[in-house]
This record gives sequence, C-alpha cells and structure tokens, in this order.
Amino acid sequence: MKRALAAVLALFATVVAGCGTDGQESVLDKDKIVIAVRPDLPSVGFRRPDGGFEGFDVDVAAYIARKLHKQASYIPVLAADRAKVLTDGKADLVLATFTIDQERKKDVLFAGPYHVSYQDILQRPDETIKNVRELKGRKICAVKGSNAAQRVVEEREVPAQLVPFDDYKACLTALKSKQVDAVTTNDVILAGLANQDGTGLKLANAQFNEQRTGVGMRRSDVAGCEAVNRAITDMYQDGTTARLLHRWFGKSGLDLSTVAVPQFEGCS
Repeated sequence: MKRALAAVLALFATVVAGCGTDGQESVLDKDKIVIAVRPDLPSVGFRRPDGGFEGFDVDVAAYIARKLHKQASYIPVLAADRAKVLTDGKADLVLATFTIDQERKKDVLFAGPYHVSYQDILQRPDETIKNVRELKGRKICAVKGSNAAQRVVEEREVPAQLVPFDDYKACLTALKSKQVDAVTTNDVILAGLANQDGTGLKLANAQFNEQRTGVGMRRSDVAGCEAVNRAITDMYQDGTTARLLHRWFGKSGLDLSTVAVPQFEGCS
C-alpha cells in the first residue's frame, strides 16, 4: 500500500512539474545555456572571422550568463528566426535586437528591456531626409523578420514603398546602389552599420518610435525571466551598461548622456 501511494505521489509531482513549465526546463535548471545573437550587425551582434561573436548585445548576454552562474555558448540568429530558435528549443535566451511588442509576446516571454533606443533613418551622403514624413513615396529597406519598416507605414501612416531584403548587409548594398532610398531601424543598429561601412552613410537623427529591446525567452520560464531582470538591474546599477554603450557607440554621435534603468515589462 505504501509503495503504491509513493508511486502515485511521484507521478503527481511529475505531472505538476510538467504543467508548471510546459515540459521545458528553466534556464535556472541548466548548467549550460545557449544564447542566440545576431551575426550581421556591427557593434551590436557580429560574427568575427574567427567564428566568435562581438558587440553590445553579446557583451550584455555574457554579463547575464555570469550573473546567472551559467556557462554560455552562442549561436547566430537572423531577424526572421528569433522566436523560432526559442520555440524549437535551439536557444534558451535571445539577445538579438529583439524589440518587444504585443504580437511577439504571444509567442515569446520578454525579460527587460535591457536597452531603450529610438528608430532612425540611414541615408546616402547626398540625401537630405530629416524626418519620417520625408519617407513618403520613398523606397525603404524592409529586413525579413523585422517590423521597423512596417511601423513607418502602419504606425506613422507614411506611404513609403517597402522593399524586402534578407538582412542589413543586403540593405546597405541596396542603399548604396540606389535600389532603396533609406534604411530604418534602431539607431544603434544603424550607427554600427554606418561606422563599419565607412562610405559616409549618415543618420537623420529623426528619433521616432521608441524601441524597447528585450531578452527573448520561452513563454513558460517566468522564474528565469525574473532572474534575468535582476541581472539587468545590476548591470545598470554597477555601471556596466554605461561602459558598454560608450565602448560600442561612443563615437557614433548617439546621445549617451543619460543611462537609466528602463521600466521592465513584467514576467507574465
């Protein structure tokens, strides 16, 4: 009788544990975690010739992993696959310019944001685009998996022409060859691209559409999300965030005079 009761209790505990995590381990239960970062964005997330990764998002990812006392490995992810690597179980965290929005929150749990920036416009040296309204009738690059160009049309109601490309490298080629007139996304992404390119591409400093960049996690991992938020808070309070922002974007012209802890989304 006791053996039967013990077996029932063990089965019940297994079922309850499974219900609490949707059958997925929390990042807190693992010694080693996999973090997806961008391979294509200079100064943000970029794959070096030796196969390693560097950039602001990569440094933030490494900081969070240390705070969680986890050994981290990194995999590349492009914009279109950021949610998929989580739902497929290929990554535990995604730090890849993953802007938080309500549609994405249906599939992904977001910790953070760990950085708040603004959308901006990158243009050729001979262009004089000053604000988002001047994109009317213009061709703008739309990176697959990113909603930045779409937000110009839908949220700002500017009738621009969206031209799809796979990644920002292709966007820059299209911009310089005049296939498109502008590239628009987070200002830190554009600053990194312009710095690496070195041909005089310039920011409009238009500053529209606040961009709240979060850590993508599996929907079920609430405890892990709360731990990541604590790590992000520490990162701001101990001065690491300011140091990393100045390291990667200090010469880009971005305003880094105020670096304050962002208001978190909440892990639910």
